[in-house]
Amino acid sequence: MTTLPVILSRLLGYGANPPLWVEVLTGFIGAALIGTLMLTMTAVAGPWAKRKITAAFTDRIAVDRVGPFGLLIIVADAVRLLSKELVIPEGADRPAYDLAPVMLPFSALLGFAVIPMGNGIQLADPETGLVFVFAVSSLSTLGLVAGGYASGSKYSFLGSLRAVAQNIAYEIPLVVIAASVVLFTGSLQMSEIVAAQTQTLFTLGPIQVPSWYAFVNPFAFALFVVANLAEVGRNPFDLAEAPTELVGGYQTEYSSVYFVLFYLGEFVHIFLGGALIATLFLGGPAGPVLPGIVWFIIKIWAVFFFTQWCRSAVPRVRIDQLIEIGWKGMLVLSFANLVLTAIIVGVISA
Repeated sequence: MTTLPVILSRLLGYGANPPLWVEVLTGFIGAALIGTLMLTMTAVAGPWAKRKITAAFTDRIAVDRVGPFGLLIIVADAVRLLSKELVIPEGADRPAYDLAPVMLPFSALLGFAVIPMGNGIQLADPETGLVFVFAVSSLSTLGLVAGGYASGSKYSFLGSLRAVAQNIAYEIPLVVIAASVVLFTGSLQMSEIVAAQTQTLFTLGPIQVPSWYAFVNPFAFALFVVANLAEVGRNPFDLAEAPTELVGGYQTEYSSVYFVLFYLGEFVHIFLGGALIATLFLGGPAGPVLPGIVWFIIKIWAVFFFTQWCRSAVPRVRIDQLIEIGWKGMLVLSFANLVLTAIIVGVISA
């Protein structure tokens, strides 16, 4: 598959086999373009879209006074938060305290490096791309633990412990469900997973239903969407920062730019979860008429809309219920789905 650095290299006149310095340069340019796209979407989602969607569900008026449609609230929030004083608790463990906020957005942005977004917009396409995404996204847990522990607050520490328990309980089902997709495609390469969903599953009159795995295996799709809610910490699974119990959880003692980085990392992870759902189950950038990158963005925004819907409509569960759902429900169902998929693939292959 033609990746973004290769496209940039050709534009510079070096073809598909450029010298090392051109590879490094195009890699940095490609990473900057993809990172800018994701951060721009996050800047719109956090201060503005989140409020608009929540207000629509709860029959309230959202931001509409600052600029057209309230869009300038994005700038206002950035100035307000970044201009606040950075308060460091006396008992904080400074190296871990300073590093924790950076780990969240970094791990999520790193995951986008191997996601095919259509029209050649993919930074790299390794054979183990799916494993890479799960590996780097799980680094966010280290950031939550470091932030909670280093803050020197019992509320922050309890929030970080909850984050660890939650991620262990739901990341295993996520990986197992993704393994069922790998059984269908026979590859861990993200471009191959997308390519395997380009065929037509069946035809209903003039409508051709694509072989997206959301249609091929809707059970796995539903499980993955629910597990992803827990992975990104959205209702009913936002226990790591539950305000009614832990003040603000792992981010209680953070302010100013550090709080912004935590907030940014949370929303970038939501978009990374949406990108994974789109790639594994919704054909990636596939879609009629519009360019692939447009369809890809539409799909991950649809997942974001769903997470905000759950945030407004679904009550938070207790921590013991969350763990029980993960270990006794999601884990069992994900392995059942894996066994069923293996049987189906085996029968089809025979």
